Amino acid sequence: MTDFVLDSQLQQDCFWVSDFPLCRLLMMNDARFRWFLLVPRVPGARDAIDLSAYDYRRLWAESADLCRAMRIAFTPHKLNVAALGNQVAQLHIHHIARYQGDAAWPRPVWGQGAPEPMDDRVSRDYRKELESALPMRLRPR
Repeated sequence: MTDFVLDSQLQQDCFWVSDFPLCRLLMMNDARFRWFLLVPRVPGARDAIDLSAYDYRRLWAESADLCRAMRIAFTPHKLNVAALGNQVAQLHIHHIARYQGDAAWPRPVWGQGAPEPMDDRVSRDYRKELESALPMRLRPR
């Protein structure tokens, strides 16, 4: 995984949170949503089928762990999990905690208003809430 380079758009739009065994965990810089991304650290991966069978299973196991932690930490009405890649080709999976009445409800979050950058306190609070709910093996060191 030494040749891994994070897409420049993801670098611009997100904060680093942690590195899981396969994926980099990022948080979208939009205070309207608790929105996290998993990016497999596999050079050239554009779609999940580009991963080895082992990494494919690992990706979805890490996604499930993240979803469980988000449910515990944020108690959302619904979790949205999606891999689009229309604007950023690098494989990444969105994980968004949704609430009735949030800024985009019930529509998808994409294209619904302008992102509201997080201040340091909100960013720190979202990270701490999530990190406390992650399994020990996935918590940042």
